[in-house]
Amino acid sequence: MKHHLTSESVCCGHPDKLCDHIADSILDAHLAIDEHSRVACEVMATRGRIIVAGEITSRGSVNVRKTVREALARCGYDPRDYAISVHLHTQSPDIASGVDRALEVRDAEGIHDELGAGDQGTVYGYATNETPSGIPLPLELAHRICMGLDECRLSGTIRGIRSDGKAQVSIGYEDGKPKRVAAIVVSVQHARDKDLDTLKGEIIKKVLYPVFENSPFDAHTRILINPSGRFVEGGPAADTGLTGRKIMVDTYGGLALHGGGAFSGKDATKVDRSGAYMARMVAKHIVAAELAERCEVAISYAIGKAEPVAVDVHTFATGTHDDEQLAQAVRSVFSLKPRDIIETLGLRSPIYNLTSCYGHFGSALFTWEQVSERHVEALRGELEQHD
Repeated sequence: MKHHLTSESVCCGHPDKLCDHIADSILDAHLAIDEHSRVACEVMATRGRIIVAGEITSRGSVNVRKTVREALARCGYDPRDYAISVHLHTQSPDIASGVDRALEVRDAEGIHDELGAGDQGTVYGYATNETPSGIPLPLELAHRICMGLDECRLSGTIRGIRSDGKAQVSIGYEDGKPKRVAAIVVSVQHARDKDLDTLKGEIIKKVLYPVFENSPFDAHTRILINPSGRFVEGGPAADTGLTGRKIMVDTYGGLALHGGGAFSGKDATKVDRSGAYMARMVAKHIVAAELAERCEVAISYAIGKAEPVAVDVHTFATGTHDDEQLAQAVRSVFSLKPRDIIETLGLRSPIYNLTSCYGHFGSALFTWEQVSERHVEALRGELEQHD
């Protein structure tokens, strides 16, 4: 069986990613002052204007405009080119009351320390053994191309490239295993006087060769660099950006299911973020324990309720045990309640602008990417009881 899988990534100056970075920078600024801040921040970027809106409840005060300007500069834009509008108010008291005290303890005397989920919905985590990071190979390579483009811009290794850009990688698979690089597409904004043939040669030599060192492309690999031609005008001036529009780039490149909830700008009481991080951690442990070659974990929540209403595991016929048995083992080994997820993963810390580009999964910097031998053995032990 032969097939192709394709994923894309974007550079930090892509308009949508810029908005994600701004939103997560605002979240981090509040968490640095008050770790219990409740943040649901949305950002829109267009020509000459940044609009920030949402709900924030915090004991601290943040200079939001200053935070936006600093984020713009980090992504390669001149903050002086943008007027910044801020439209923020506090979290709804109805939502806050359901989150602060979960349904399970709402009628219990003297119990106030169980958080309810900040929203309803299903989150998904995925892992595969085809890469050391557990991320699908096409997505990992696309991320690395975009990292390389940003590094070359910042260091001046490639002169005349700008902040906006994206990459796409297609991998040919045989019998479920990656075999060859079928196609590479790169588009990057550039200076008006940049020669396109020179740009193509520089990207192949200084970005693609290092990225594909361990997964080399061949003479039949299609390499398309700026296939639309000139890409002089870019960023928010050319394409309006919004938070939450790159959810496949953020997760698994379209190669696993997604519940639809975006991550950036949301504190960890929002389970569409924290729950997705935990689902990834669980899936990664199942693969690390060699209980499956590929694994997808689904966790469903109800707003205001601590315990998930459903937990499912899908191993795509690569598991050593029945998927239902794996799901039972997961519920025995991992606590999937919001408070426990937050404490296990350290999600009250201002870590989020690090996640806002090149995906929320795969980096060893993140706690949800760490594999614990204790959890690996616990999963195996639970399953041995059923053998």
